[in-house]
This record gives sequence, structure tokens and C-alpha cells, in this order.
Amino acid sequence: MRLVYITDFSERFPYRLLRGIYQYAQETKQHWTVCRMPSSLREQYSIEQFIAWCKEWKADVVIGQFTPEIDLGIFRRNGIIVFAQDFITPFEGVPNITADYKKTGELAAERCVARGFREFAFFGNNGMCWSDARRDAFTQYLEEAGFGDHLHIYSRQRISNPWFYRQDLLRDWLLSLPKPIGVFCCDDNQAVILAEACNALGLRIPQEVAIVGVDNDEILCNMSNPPITSIDVDIERGGYEAAAMAVQMMHDPGYEGQDIVLQPLGIVTRESSNMITTKDGQVYKALTFIHSNLDHKINVADVLEHVPMSRRLLEQRFLKATGSTIYQYISTERIEFFARQLLETDEPIGNLAARMDEPDLKTLSRLFKKLKGCTPAEYRRQNLRKL
Repeated sequence: MRLVYITDFSERFPYRLLRGIYQYAQETKQHWTVCRMPSSLREQYSIEQFIAWCKEWKADVVIGQFTPEIDLGIFRRNGIIVFAQDFITPFEGVPNITADYKKTGELAAERCVARGFREFAFFGNNGMCWSDARRDAFTQYLEEAGFGDHLHIYSRQRISNPWFYRQDLLRDWLLSLPKPIGVFCCDDNQAVILAEACNALGLRIPQEVAIVGVDNDEILCNMSNPPITSIDVDIERGGYEAAAMAVQMMHDPGYEGQDIVLQPLGIVTRESSNMITTKDGQVYKALTFIHSNLDHKINVADVLEHVPMSRRLLEQRFLKATGSTIYQYISTERIEFFARQLLETDEPIGNLAARMDEPDLKTLSRLFKKLKGCTPAEYRRQNLRKL
């Protein structure tokens, strides 16, 4: 099979999709040849010129981000299977590689509400179907939860270049927002842009502005300061299903295929949204101390040394603000920190535990399994397959 893939290869999404295609090719012992083309070619050549090149290259399949005015039926009329990767709008008559944007928006809203935020914002690209749909789902969830009057939408982002933004407009918008606030970004690109703007303005992340992105682009998320929390999406499965569908369409010319809907896998927590927000100054001090020392074996007594309050009173206020005791919160957050380390480094598990002042790996593994449902080794193995 010969595949032409035209998209923005500055992002990790297409590489994850290609990994799924590669997995299918391996399992079925098929040989796939891939030609990667940048999305800028859309502006350089007409669709007729592109089709002519595809036929000369003997392409069997094309996956691409296409603008709405293009008649994608021209591909099938020329004997080429085509998949439309969501861009400005979905297409009729061809399979779209899309996603369950409703679930994604709801996950982000649930996250912000659960972290204690009562002010919310969305930062995305107007006019792109995937950004608009995530915004609408995020908005609907919050309106139904009674937060409709506490929602702020940034509506000035251009769709022609998702990396470009007006610094002055974004600065004014950020400064106008009530704090603290939970912000859902349409993807990890926009999340990184927002984090950079917050840093330039001296806004603390996540204490004043908590940020959640989408797609779990490991490089983008971890190079940001602080690293970005992101909703992971089952992109590899989408690539696998697209490859299988393309083969079926090759063998059965009457089969038109169907949309491939990528599902959210869950939230990968990083520092951009790892704290519960609260207006209780003493609880905030406790939370700040805990999150600054997740790589140390701290206990409730250590927290009390940094918060001038009786244990009983602090426990009461902490439970009210977070829904858990101080001990439970420390244990859970340390396990989450340990889980991130498992995926972000290939160091032996015992070494990672020792660096967290946990010499008893068996005890740590038991707690990890209780919270995550699997051992640290199983967690690393299962999740690294998705990366």
C-alpha cells in the first residue's frame, strides 16, 4: 500500500496515527510506503495538480487536512482512497478521522470543577471544527453545572496559523480574567502558547491559571514551563482502523467506509493543573508545600511545621477544601508523581523509588496497585505502548 499523508508534521498527532498504521502493517505482514507532505502544499498546488502527482506516484491512499471547498470525491473518481483528517469542517461521502469532542470537553470541565475552580475559560482556534466542538462541550457541561456566568471564551485566535497569536490581545484577555481560573485549551499547541503568555505576565501556574490541553504531545507538554496537563486520545487506534478500512475499501469498491472516531483515554496530570485551588490561605500554604516536595517522603507533621495552625483545625479545613485528609492527599499525589516519572524516564523502577525516599519498593508497589489497578512495571509497559 502506498500512502500520501498531508498534514502539519510539526505536531505529534500524525506520527501517532502513523504508528497505528505501522502496527496494522506489522500484524498483517503488509508493506506500506508513506510519503509525508506538509500542509503548506495546500496553498501551492491545485487539487487537480495534487491528484496528478498522486497518480504518478501510484498512491493507493491519501490522508489529509483539506479545506471545505475541495470536492474529495475527485480522489475516488481517480481510483484513490481518501480520509479527511478533521480540520475546518468534516466532509460528506468520505471517512473522516475525527474524535469524540463532547467527551473531551466534558473531561476538561470535570477536571477544572474537581480541582475547586469556580471560574473557567476556553482558549482555542475559531472556525476549526475540532476546536469549536471541544469549546461547545466544555461550555455546555459548565452551563448545566450552574457555571454559565463564570465562563470566559477567547474568540480572537486566527485559524490560518494556529501558532500565531496577537500578544497584546492575549495579554489583555489574561489580565482581565478573574483568578484563580481553570483554562481548557483546544490542543497542546495552544496550551503551550497560553503558558508562555502567563509566564511573561507573571501569572502563577497552576495557582492562578490552571491549564489543560489535548492530545498529550509528550515533547510539547514536558518542554513547557510548567509541564502541561493534557487529555490523551487513542490516536494509534485511529491509525490502525484507518489502515484496515483502506484495505477493505481497496478490496470492495462499493464500500465507502465510515468515520473513525478517536476516544479520550484519560487525563495525564502534570504541573499545569496538579493543585486543587482554594481561597483558604492556610490550606493553600499546605498544598504548595506538598506539591513542592512530592519527591520527598513527607508526612502531616512536616506540613504542620510550615502552616501555623493546630492539626485538628488544619485537617478540618483541608478536608473541606480538597475532599481528602492531608495524609490521603500526600499519598495520592506522590503516586501520581511516581507514575509520571515511570513514563518520562527509563530509569529502573527501584532507582526512581529511592529518589523519592521510598526504599521499600514492595510497599510503594502495593499502594500504587491500589490506586492505579496495576503494578508500576505493568503501568510503564501498558502506557509506553501508547506513546
